[in-house]
Amino acid sequence: MALRDLTGAVDFSVLEAMTDSDAGIMEEVLGLFVHQAELWAQMLDARQDGWRDAVHTLRGAAGGIGAHVVAEACLAVERIDAAEAPPLLDRVRDALNAALADVAAYRHALMLESLKA
Repeated sequence: MALRDLTGAVDFSVLEAMTDSDAGIMEEVLGLFVHQAELWAQMLDARQDGWRDAVHTLRGAAGGIGAHVVAEACLAVERIDAAEAPPLLDRVRDALNAALADVAAYRHALMLESLKA
């Protein structure tokens, strides 16, 4: 994986601005995002009581790193009825998977840069 593999699912300029492009802090924030995604993605099912909490938490985490498509998908589903949620939760999952792929590529590039230093 490399920066050439980025799809645009995450606007890393948001993260870079927030962290003043400090590679260590960016790695830490991205690691936290991946951890949050792993925890909360399991609850993206309208049959589970905590799906709204999951969507809300993912929206905030996604916005913090520049994963705008994830944040927008979360916002769209956050306040609807559970009966209407399944197809929108699928959109959240798809957007989250795309963002996680970009995060993996970006983290790989950060790791390669740290090896050069």
